[in-house]
Amino acid sequence: MPKQTALITLMPLVLLMACAQATPMPSPTVVTPTVVPTNTPMPTVIPTATAVPLPKFEPVAATEQIKRLARGVNFGNMLETPNYEGEWGVKIEDGDFARIKQAGFTHVRVPIRWSAHAAAQAPYALEAAFLARVTQVVRMSLDAGLGVVINMHHYDELFAATDEVHEQRFIGLWRNIAQHFKDYPADLVFELLNEPNGTLNASAWNGLLGQTLAVVRETNPTRNVVIGTAEFGGVRALKDLKLLPNDDHLIVTVHYYLPFQFTHQGADWVSGSNKWLGTVWEGSSPDRGSIEFDFNEVDAWAKANKRPIWLGEFGAIYKADMESRVRWTSFIVREAERRGWGWAYWEYAANYAVFDRSTNSFKVPLLKALIP
Repeated sequence: MPKQTALITLMPLVLLMACAQATPMPSPTVVTPTVVPTNTPMPTVIPTATAVPLPKFEPVAATEQIKRLARGVNFGNMLETPNYEGEWGVKIEDGDFARIKQAGFTHVRVPIRWSAHAAAQAPYALEAAFLARVTQVVRMSLDAGLGVVINMHHYDELFAATDEVHEQRFIGLWRNIAQHFKDYPADLVFELLNEPNGTLNASAWNGLLGQTLAVVRETNPTRNVVIGTAEFGGVRALKDLKLLPNDDHLIVTVHYYLPFQFTHQGADWVSGSNKWLGTVWEGSSPDRGSIEFDFNEVDAWAKANKRPIWLGEFGAIYKADMESRVRWTSFIVREAERRGWGWAYWEYAANYAVFDRSTNSFKVPLLKALIP
């Protein structure tokens, strides 16, 4: 996904970037998620004792879950920062949930950098304050009538040098996360990992996702889980994705940012992108045809493999002209919905924002492109 970290070089445009079965591990005896205290300042958390009781978990078919998710938006650049919420200039605010619901969205996706808020050694204890904040965000989403997808975002060590140490930590983190949220209603969905890439190639990812899913299933046997592809969540890697054939509670996600020179023009984290400034998307027949081809590829795979599709990220940066952004966004959404996919726009209030914090209002043309 787009992020404000070190510059990266441009990947080939055949990749669909974001702004991303080995033997199951034995299950330890775990009755509560492991947490550790933290001194990191965090927002005040509403005590769960005063919260309205949540509905009981009732299994939902993956195809029905997609219908429930439908139209979403990403809380990007908020909880996936390297150190603390607000580090990249935006935070999740209490008023956001009702505002998002009233605008017509039906779910939020919450990117989370769990790896920066947990112990390095087994059992990979989660920071208490950070876990409480994520729990608060989940509760406020559900209380507002929104579905919510939580993921593992920016676990960069997994991509830089995949090894057993980080793989086991990744699995252990999900063991704790899954245990903590096991009684939450089905409108909470897990997404194992955002945009596997680098040394975590398709083969390595297939093995790791199998082990991790087995751990999640120990406490959440029928919760729907989102699985992305290698190569930054791109369409081209779909053919290499191997899912457990007997698990019916899986949703497959892809991300879409093509044409890349348009959606990432002037992006601070993409080397050389300033030369793309001024790139427009006119919606010509060739423009539309390129997107239709890619989406048809995804749709064909989904039908052949009997898996529902969720377009978990797509968006065009604020440096593109608004008319082009509106045309492109509208076309992406209508094509996704025509194929029965759910979607989550990237993102709410940062570089690709549909909401303007400075005016405390939605960018109406872009909102209407998403939800006419």
